[in-house]
Amino acid sequence: MRDFSRYMVRNNITIREALIALNKLSDDVLVLFVLDEKERLVGTLTDGDIRRKLIEGVSITEKVADVMNTRFHFVRRDELRVETIKQIKALGINLLPVLRNDNTIIEVYNLQKKKSILPLDAILMAGGKGERLRPLTETIPKPLLKVGTKAIIDYNVDNLISYGVNYINVTTNYLGEQIERHFETTRDGIKITCVREPQYLGTIGSIKCIKSFHNDTILLMNSDLFTNINFEEFFVHFQRNKADMSVAAIPYSVSIPYGILELEERQVKDIHEKPTYNYYANSGIYLIKRELLELIPDGMFYNATDFMHKLIQEGYNVVRFPLVGYWIDIGKSEDYKRAQEFVKHL
Repeated sequence: MRDFSRYMVRNNITIREALIALNKLSDDVLVLFVLDEKERLVGTLTDGDIRRKLIEGVSITEKVADVMNTRFHFVRRDELRVETIKQIKALGINLLPVLRNDNTIIEVYNLQKKKSILPLDAILMAGGKGERLRPLTETIPKPLLKVGTKAIIDYNVDNLISYGVNYINVTTNYLGEQIERHFETTRDGIKITCVREPQYLGTIGSIKCIKSFHNDTILLMNSDLFTNINFEEFFVHFQRNKADMSVAAIPYSVSIPYGILELEERQVKDIHEKPTYNYYANSGIYLIKRELLELIPDGMFYNATDFMHKLIQEGYNVVRFPLVGYWIDIGKSEDYKRAQEFVKHL
């Protein structure tokens, strides 16, 4: 979790001391959170609050408790909803504290840097051998191949963090130690947890290697995707449709360069000249209710498509989310080259 102590001051310090603390935030949002002796949030303080009081004649030796704003915006953990975050951002609030019931601070979000705050646990599948990309993947796992200046997997991790996802797991297998070293340090204060699967368990089987989750909705995705999917829209769509599982899908068209016969046994009923058929294809990105993970067998090779079939057969609500934006599945050398060219124009 991020260290937000730089924003914290006690309510018994002087205005002068508060100004020194604000000066240390010169490269950040200029807001201080004022705590009492029990670590409870009792007010906020900005340079504007202090300036107005100094104009009124208050001395810089006075306590911050006399000048702080006691009508501040905050949310409780169970109030972290997409619409709430949108409303707070619309008010121009840049730093948002998340409070426990006793008003102590759990987290502080910088809304200037966040597109949203999504209550998700994310899992990136990174155990594959990338055989179709050899020789590139003989000594480097595919998720660590560079697209532009960054590893493929880092685009996905950074995108998740930008949507306020705090819990990110990466399941590894082939050359997994390299991925584990890659994530030894935190990203924007977020610890990326690597979990080694005992053997290759398919595109969803390794999810059972993760022993604890923090949210009721799980985001699962392949780590070798190059995409700018809007995770907020994906999550809102999932909730509005009361889905048990949602599959992000991409448009896929098949054009046939011949006339196609429409038959009834041997009889030709019609002919369709060079038709185009439009479909939606699985993008390898899913949202799943956490409780349904119990349906995935332990220690067995199991694909996400197997799981989808099971849910559909048992009557669960599996929905499609149309992915708008770019999406490249980096599975073959031509896909990798396409991503390398595409990133030059971002």
